[in-house]
Amino acid sequence: MSADVSTDVTARGSDDVTARETAAEGQGSAVGIGPDRTVAVVGTGTMGQGIAQVALVAGHPVRLYDSAPGRAAEAVAALTARLDRLVEKGRLDAAAREAAVGRLHAAEDPAELADAALVIEAIVEDLAVKQRLFADLEKIVGDDTVLATNTSSLSVTAIAGGLRLPGRFVGLHFFNPAPLLPLVEVVSGFATDPDVATRAYEAVKGWGKTPVRCADTPGFIVNRVARPFYAEAFRVFEEGAADPATIDAALRECGGFRMGPFELTDLIGQDVNEAVTRSVWESFYQDPKFTPSLAQRRLVESGRLGRKSGHGWFSYAEGAERPEPRTEAPAEAPKGIVVEGDLGPAEPLVALFEEAGIAVRRKKGDGRIVLPGGGLLMLADGESSFEFFPEEIVYFDLALDYARASRMVLSTGRRTAPETLAEAVGLFQALGKQVSVIGDVPGMIVARTVAMLADLAADAVDRGVATAEDVDTAMRLGVNYPAGPLEWAEKLGPRRVCDLLRALHERYPTGRYGPSRAVARRCAEADEEDSR
Repeated sequence: MSADVSTDVTARGSDDVTARETAAEGQGSAVGIGPDRTVAVVGTGTMGQGIAQVALVAGHPVRLYDSAPGRAAEAVAALTARLDRLVEKGRLDAAAREAAVGRLHAAEDPAELADAALVIEAIVEDLAVKQRLFADLEKIVGDDTVLATNTSSLSVTAIAGGLRLPGRFVGLHFFNPAPLLPLVEVVSGFATDPDVATRAYEAVKGWGKTPVRCADTPGFIVNRVARPFYAEAFRVFEEGAADPATIDAALRECGGFRMGPFELTDLIGQDVNEAVTRSVWESFYQDPKFTPSLAQRRLVESGRLGRKSGHGWFSYAEGAERPEPRTEAPAEAPKGIVVEGDLGPAEPLVALFEEAGIAVRRKKGDGRIVLPGGGLLMLADGESSFEFFPEEIVYFDLALDYARASRMVLSTGRRTAPETLAEAVGLFQALGKQVSVIGDVPGMIVARTVAMLADLAADAVDRGVATAEDVDTAMRLGVNYPAGPLEWAEKLGPRRVCDLLRALHERYPTGRYGPSRAVARRCAEADEEDSR
């Protein structure tokens, strides 16, 4: 099973190869897995074929094996057709195509894999089935052969548990489609020999991929850290604060993400996404930070699995219209505002207001905007507007880039006067932005999502799952995030992230939002630095 979060796979299709992959042909891979050494792929589904294509174009002899009679030969024919399409599109020359086809073979018997230097498995996500496969392979291949699994949800350690030589076993988690997406998670199980992990890392790097190292933890890097992207959106929906189309628009047009979580899970398949979430949650002994969504469970139970079933969060029936995000009607912009203190991440808004012809007067304060009618406009901080009395509060959401954001999201409580909201709406519309208003939900949409992503990312680094650089790289390349969660958290500042999580924890005292030790420590260190 591939990762459930590959996004924005352009219309070019999964038969494409990157320029780096084409350039890698004939240049060699890693020491011990050079281009003259055979790479075997077991499993001929979409992922197996994709991995085989990557190794083939990189110059390796490739053998494809499948336990179902005739499937390997069918896969060879399908791969040959893909290479033909690449030649037609000018992405592969005819000579390279002929050489690649000459290196590609269908294996009808596992014994034909005996001389492989690397065997990669891409079969059904069933622990017992994978264990049996590798136990059989170990009797066939040499002791120096690297054995690898493409699992996205099972323990690499458990798969290798019964092997005679578990040290030569490693996880190589490609993302679908493998020929197009650059990321590969190189997962070391408890018994994996460091030299074997390095050989595997260098091999896929030589294939033109971007590998990241990862310890064997539920979800590895991407499927572990990415859970809040879905979970927080679903939570906001379950609280009745906003509809799916509006939440998607907020994360796309304000947060800078390529796709919203509702449209993305419809593309992935609700059953696949929910299964990954549930697997990670159960593997962490039902840690509340990974709690699945009841609304999504009901969607799966109803058979609304997304695009593949014709209906998910949205309908994909012929002629069906996609719901539009809630967008406010035009409102008159205030002629002037007062900005009290530094607005932190939202400070760039001040220059934008002035460029739009709105008079800005600066005063000392705690970081907020005072509207002409006396209402307060504040960046989402994890609190709710109803908690302020007698002030009228309008919250606005976090944006990746306030200048480039095409939509702003506001949140108000029942006591907020329509005139106050209209002033806030008009203020952001004066910047040329569409405005959506959602219910009074702590942390709004983008802010709580980013804070939780940063928390899980920092916790993963703190627990030795991966380096900070590899975590950010994995999230940018594996799921096309606009910024690595740790990079984004650094720009926000550790105090703001920690305070936001603590505020959410006070309002949802389940343990879900309690800051991780890593976030709390970084906050304390920042406070110590400021006091010097």
